[in-house]
Amino acid sequence: MNNLPGPMREVVEQLSSLPGIGPKSALRIALTLLKMPKEKAGGVGQSILELREKLCLCDECACLAESSPCSICSDPGRDSDQLCLVPEWDALLAMEEMGVFKGKYLVLGGLLSPLEGIDPGQLEIERLRRRLASGDISELILALGATLDAESTASYIKNLVESDYPDINVSRLAQGIPIGGEVKFMDKETLKQSLVHRQKV
Repeated sequence: MNNLPGPMREVVEQLSSLPGIGPKSALRIALTLLKMPKEKAGGVGQSILELREKLCLCDECACLAESSPCSICSDPGRDSDQLCLVPEWDALLAMEEMGVFKGKYLVLGGLLSPLEGIDPGQLEIERLRRRLASGDISELILALGATLDAESTASYIKNLVESDYPDINVSRLAQGIPIGGEVKFMDKETLKQSLVHRQKV
């Protein structure tokens, strides 16, 4: 990459600093931008600038939105008594794509991770407390994943709710064998979770 002209090298370095984009992919993107008509390339750059200027965090759920409250929080057809806690905005998008959940959300802003130095003060715990204290919520659904960080975060949230908001039920997404999976091919942890979270039939 040292042989690249300065402006091209700068773009490649900036792009390759993004998650999931390595130097080769960054170079391909930069070359694609270079081949575009000037107006189209300028439009891409302008869209990136406007991304920061035109988006905000919803005051209620902390998701990215064009206005606050966001369209989900301001939707009168949503159930206010169910609150689904997700770690990041892309998890909220995944939940919404199912078209099944009709409650509201709160984006935690990550997961507790002692190894990475992420403690409760860096997450939206105070926003969560405010939502739980409103008296509207009867069930908090933890949709945090099945990693070690997700488990420790779920445990922290569960203890917080049981201590300060005992009338609120805490549930979590089911874990275990995926549809189409066979028991003989499952790893021990997946089988363990499947057994622990077994359902009545």
